[in-house]
Amino acid sequence: MIWLGSLIVLLTFAAIIKRYETRMVLFLSGLTMALFSGKPLVAIDAFSTAMVNPGLVTVICTVMGFAYVMKLTKCDAHLVHLLAGGLTKFRPILIPGTIIITFAINIALPSAAGCAAAVGAIMIPALIGAGVHPAIAGSAVLAGTWGSTLSPGATHNPFIAKLANVDVMTVIAVLTPADLVALAVVVVTLTAVAYIRKEHHIETQSAINTSGVDDFKVNFIKALVPVVPLVLLVLGSKQVHLIPEVTVPQAMIFGVILGFIVTWANAQEISKQFFAGMGDAFGSVIGIIIAAAVFNKGMELIGLTGALIEAMKHSESIAKLAATFGPFIIAVLSGSGDAATLAFNGAITPHAKQFGFGIVEMGQQAQVVGALGRSMSPVAGAAIVCAGLAGVNPIELTKRNAPAMILGAIVTMLVLM
Repeated sequence: MIWLGSLIVLLTFAAIIKRYETRMVLFLSGLTMALFSGKPLVAIDAFSTAMVNPGLVTVICTVMGFAYVMKLTKCDAHLVHLLAGGLTKFRPILIPGTIIITFAINIALPSAAGCAAAVGAIMIPALIGAGVHPAIAGSAVLAGTWGSTLSPGATHNPFIAKLANVDVMTVIAVLTPADLVALAVVVVTLTAVAYIRKEHHIETQSAINTSGVDDFKVNFIKALVPVVPLVLLVLGSKQVHLIPEVTVPQAMIFGVILGFIVTWANAQEISKQFFAGMGDAFGSVIGIIIAAAVFNKGMELIGLTGALIEAMKHSESIAKLAATFGPFIIAVLSGSGDAATLAFNGAITPHAKQFGFGIVEMGQQAQVVGALGRSMSPVAGAAIVCAGLAGVNPIELTKRNAPAMILGAIVTMLVLM
């Protein structure tokens, strides 16, 4: 049965890499393993339980609703232009600055593809206009699209918090030092790649109109709105505690109300967009979590989870390598870090203490390396967006980002585990 389960898992990730619908693949694989174990209804019960998980549904759905409202009110555009406008005045720091700005904006706007589109539309033409090679310009934006690992609304942070029975901000506080070290490694490595390839400044480049950065009139108050919920969460966290504790849904709903007050947009449209975002979050993000719950239950029922745990008990290094390179490689091949990371965190991370690690540390390692792998994948949505804006093949971004992302994954392993 264990060998049969292993075959099903391999076929599952092969199907995900082939870009079959992720939720369908995970659900059918989990149900198949449950059928072979003779307990298919147990897998269906896991589906039902995951549907109403209050620690995940409320957080992720309200964050996505808030993001939709920020897009409607154009507060996200004001934030991007505010940061980009100052950066374009200092050409020597354009490449590292672009990575850092994208990373920071991705915390407030946790969709990788959405962040790539918002930042890339401004920064990629600006970099190319300043003489940066188009492939490096696209790579710089793509290299920052894993900042969502520090977002309270990212799929994995509330998931890991639920596993460890702690609050979301505690999970983020544990990850922050490792993330910042890895960010520094990514910034330095990609900048070095640009200089080694002599692509930080080329003499001939296409004439691209970058006036949009200067012509856009930034409203500083609107630019601050997307950041306010994050500030409230930090100030109210157990680590800072300058104000009473604020939950993620409370912070996001306050941000929506503030967005309405600042922009005086149509209240009905704001309401429609907020609930549209919540609905999309449930269907896309929560949907993957639900399907992954069935997959994990199937692995448990067929005996594969227990076998993997026993194997990892005998070697701490095996657990480290599995948490690092498993999600990373699948993310590179599939363009999504979510499926592999959720599968790993659902099946293995709850038993982290048996391997000598903390649940938060192992869960965050899997999350970060999945995001880093996606940030060098040529088939990721964010990569396709960046490559399109830069006018290059996505594989050109992969070639330039690969050293930075691989080193980043190794560094997070050393810091976290």
